[in-house]
Amino acid sequence: MHTAPHWSRRDIMIEWLKRVSLFDNLNDDQLERILRISHRRNLASGTILFHEKEMGSTFYVVLSGSIKLFTKSNSGEEKVLSLVNSGESFGELSLLDGRPRSASSQTLEPTTVLELSSEQFMDLLQAHFDITRGILAELCRRLRTTNEHVNDLTFLDGRTRVLKNLIALANKNGKRDGNIISIHMSLNYDELAQMAGVTKSVLSEVIRELETRGVLQFGINEYKLNLLKLRG
Repeated sequence: MHTAPHWSRRDIMIEWLKRVSLFDNLNDDQLERILRISHRRNLASGTILFHEKEMGSTFYVVLSGSIKLFTKSNSGEEKVLSLVNSGESFGELSLLDGRPRSASSQTLEPTTVLELSSEQFMDLLQAHFDITRGILAELCRRLRTTNEHVNDLTFLDGRTRVLKNLIALANKNGKRDGNIISIHMSLNYDELAQMAGVTKSVLSEVIRELETRGVLQFGINEYKLNLLKLRG
């Protein structure tokens, strides 16, 4: 009689860590060490992990769920900078340069994170060059994304920015089935507009046009992108 393998809590957590791109090259023993020095937290939707301009003392790895990184103007206007999804990390910037947080962070849905203190994070970087290289690569990617966003705001019209933003989210978070890409979406219309750098009315107008053409189909917490209609 074949019995299903017994999975311990340790095994389950290590399998979870294997989905984190930053830990790609670590073996089970090294991943277990990370589990020992870190703290796992389950967070409700809408939880603030830290505020912009606070001093940072924690590095975060998202095991499940999603988080938005955002800033606020003096008048209280919010600007969503990026989404952090399962398998991604954030919060390292202020630990590396010793300066206050450059953005605030908030969960968009029930989310589980792994937390490492500043001291544990630095020990990890010293012990594993692969992780250090991964952090540097992520910082470079964010800088390139920022430069591209500034360029888009300068040279692209609102419609093109919305379309480019939707495609970028699809490339990063989507699951493809033939010509259809399904994207889990925790952002509301306001947050989508902020990411694209357009007003809510411009976003609504572009989405209506894409839905009419059959390019875009919105459901509950997801949207579908039809690549065949997009190219048409």
